Amino acid sequence: MLYYLFEYLENHYKLTGAGLFQYISFRSALAFIVSLLFSTIYGKRIINYLQQKQVGESVRDLGLEGQVEKAGTPTMGGIIIILATLIPVLLFAQIDNVYIVILVITTLWMGAIGFLDDYIKIFKKDKAGLKGRFKILGQVTLGIFVGAMFYFHPSITMKEKLPLKYQYVSETGVPVLFADAKKSTKTTIPFLKNNELDYADALGFLGNEFRDYAWLIFIPIIIFIITAVSNGANLTDGIDGLAAGSSAIIVLTLGIFAWVSGNIIFANYLDVMYIPNSGEMTIFIAAFVGALIGFLWYNTYPAQVFMGDTGSLTIGGIIAVLAIAVRKELLIPILAGVFFIETLSVILQVSYFKYSRKKYGEGRRIFKMSPLHHHYQKSGYHESKIVTRFWIVGILLAVLSIVTLKLR
Repeated sequence: MLYYLFEYLENHYKLTGAGLFQYISFRSALAFIVSLLFSTIYGKRIINYLQQKQVGESVRDLGLEGQVEKAGTPTMGGIIIILATLIPVLLFAQIDNVYIVILVITTLWMGAIGFLDDYIKIFKKDKAGLKGRFKILGQVTLGIFVGAMFYFHPSITMKEKLPLKYQYVSETGVPVLFADAKKSTKTTIPFLKNNELDYADALGFLGNEFRDYAWLIFIPIIIFIITAVSNGANLTDGIDGLAAGSSAIIVLTLGIFAWVSGNIIFANYLDVMYIPNSGEMTIFIAAFVGALIGFLWYNTYPAQVFMGDTGSLTIGGIIAVLAIAVRKELLIPILAGVFFIETLSVILQVSYFKYSRKKYGEGRRIFKMSPLHHHYQKSGYHESKIVTRFWIVGILLAVLSIVTLKLR
């Protein structure tokens, strides 16, 4: 909202300094500061309110050190993250930007699913929470919406860099380095030269006329990515600070990708596809990172609040949409490697348990407990050490992901 106010003041009254709001970097910095201040200052008030309403975590005794002591710790703290993200975005971003609209709807939708799940667990005393099929239905619905927006909305386009021999200077003296904006189902494959994959090619063998039906491939892929990443974030939220800290690293990296892809100068220098209007996502990302860091103030060991599914499902949904928006969704297994390995550990554990029970008559385990962070807890590691080391792994994976901009 302030963006439009200062744009009006600059255009009509030539107000000194109002032009600063035209710069994404300036508005991103403000969004980060406001988000961080809100989550740290007002976050405490929200925690106190949750305590007054007895919105406490019910903990099953799984034999983990320090687990029982966490019973009664306020949960639903994801509300802090959601509010601390949306308030700066509404203040400083162009709220009619299609990418901002999609991200705001994703935040509210996934937040509502997580909130309903936490509400059932706490106030209805049902430890199972929202039934799994309804969670999946909510994620699939969001996936259909996001996929349809990215495929059909006219403002979501990309520009491919022209070969050097086709680059030219326009009549106005502006270098023309990229082709005209167009709709595209292309994405980026990490580590490969000429690293672009077009989902529409999957129907190419049927003839060019079938490429118009590429949404039959594209939308299911979006649904799968959103469902997988949101559930991966949910599984990672098992010990103090792990999900919030890991997510902050992932989102900050996606912010770099959004900045590069949305800036024609950097896109040209790094030889990546230019995505018009995507730079505005940097403001959302800055606010989101500030919210996660501010939440960590109260969520690090020993946690004063848990994010609950209200936070974890929202975080996963946002990360998935951001990765899709900057055409880096195939990089998710590396960038969100912590989420990936946590999810994989659960899949392997459950699959092997069922297989061994069928073959040997008793279920056997690969890990002492899954997800993987609980395996290390069972092995005697303190949870703060586990979290710190997972963060280090997350930073290494983030650096590797950034390197893919040039390593191909």
